[in-house]
Amino acid sequence: MTLASLKYQQINTVNIDYRTYLSAGEIAAIEHETTLLEYREAAGIEALKIVQNNRGWISDDSLFAIANLLQMPVSQLEGVATFYNLIYRQPVGKYVIHLCDSISCYLTGFETIADYLQQELGIGFGQTSSDGLFTLLTNACLGGCDKGPTMMIDGKHYQHLTVDAVQTILVELTNSANGLTEGEQ
Repeated sequence: MTLASLKYQQINTVNIDYRTYLSAGEIAAIEHETTLLEYREAAGIEALKIVQNNRGWISDDSLFAIANLLQMPVSQLEGVATFYNLIYRQPVGKYVIHLCDSISCYLTGFETIADYLQQELGIGFGQTSSDGLFTLLTNACLGGCDKGPTMMIDGKHYQHLTVDAVQTILVELTNSANGLTEGEQ
């Protein structure tokens, strides 16, 4: 039985050697987080972030290993991982675009920006561009209700979006990913 096949079973624990699936650095960082909290399982979200920062996303194997290390039910950690929309359970692009689709952003131009992004990137929501640079996701609220439409990429918020502004952002990110500076465009 593989770890991936365990995902679809009702399981509370997976008896695996987490050292096989997590690096020494990840284990040390997670163990450090556990020392800051009263209960080991309380470090679940931080452990997920640590592994995701190293790998880009949380695979089933990583999830099972983290649960084992924290001595917590896999189902509980899966609940944490799927609740937070900044934890990715599938591979994502270099840049993850979170486009706010709250009512405030919807009223200030969400549809125009969403249509442009989908057309320009050649993808729908929840998909990654063929070059692996961009993943497009919606987000229920980015906290900029008076500045819509808004989006977030790598923790940076962009507000009062227009198609021209989004086009500029995409060009800058593409150039950065390709190692080009502004003068080399």
